Amino acid sequence: MKFLKTKNNFLGISEKEKYSYDTCKYVIQQVPYEHTSSYLEGSKFGPEAMVKASQFVEFYDEELDQETYKEHGICTLEPIDFGKKIDQKAVDLIEKNTSKLIEDGKFVFSLGAEHTVTYGFVKAYHKKYPNLTVLQFDAHSDLRDTYHDNKFSHASVMARVHDEGINLCQAGIRAQCIEEAQLIKNAKNIHTFYAHQIRTNPNWIQDIIDKMTDDVYITIDADGFDPSVIPAVGTAEPNGLFWNESVELFKQTILQKNVVGIDIVECAPVKENILSEYTLAKLAYKLIGYHSSKKGTVAPKKTVKSK
Repeated sequence: MKFLKTKNNFLGISEKEKYSYDTCKYVIQQVPYEHTSSYLEGSKFGPEAMVKASQFVEFYDEELDQETYKEHGICTLEPIDFGKKIDQKAVDLIEKNTSKLIEDGKFVFSLGAEHTVTYGFVKAYHKKYPNLTVLQFDAHSDLRDTYHDNKFSHASVMARVHDEGINLCQAGIRAQCIEEAQLIKNAKNIHTFYAHQIRTNPNWIQDIIDKMTDDVYITIDADGFDPSVIPAVGTAEPNGLFWNESVELFKQTILQKNVVGIDIVECAPVKENILSEYTLAKLAYKLIGYHSSKKGTVAPKKTVKSK
């Protein structure tokens, strides 16, 4: 497996045993596939931008009191070359590559372009974990059966996941068409926590975790965050989630469930503004830290006092 060395790898790790494929538990998979972007383009540059930005993230995590990369190592793979592959063939290639990493016993943290790529990741994990839940952090529900006559559109990725019969938990949704809303109302295995509901529910994190099965795959669309946190996305939506509450959702999921893989997608870098890719790179390192250490306290369920 080809991997990137010191100058180009995630965090800029210099110790060979901490960035080599054979000696690392965690791998960064770069998946720069962009074919169906419907508003602002540029997500294909997101994976590389996040890796470059990560080289300015501190090794030491003050919350976890550790240099996370030293725990099990983090290997950065060369970007997947899609050539002329699109739609089903692109998804198949992603599934094949991810399956190989899973077979090798790696924890795969994927940095993707458009959200379509997540279908390939999920298909690979679903083969090993048949009772899988996908936790989708997103502004959009992505449940359109087709978009622009394409079943493999980024706007249809969770419809394809739903086709597989996979339990789906959605957090932060605040933009969808009426057909998506109706599907959510009628589907027993789609659990949607809208942004406006989260604002009035102090128990929302535990409520969404309670809807998950034991094995969980986390997919993080950058536009799930409020644009003030992550502005460089293809389709920004107001009233998004902020850093602390979002990280707490991911942390509690990792602490309480068997998180088998994670991805971050839909970062579309803007010239002369590194806020988005840097923040997302720090998020990736933070989540690897939670997963590698399992440090933290399971939050008690909050209650609302009656007057």
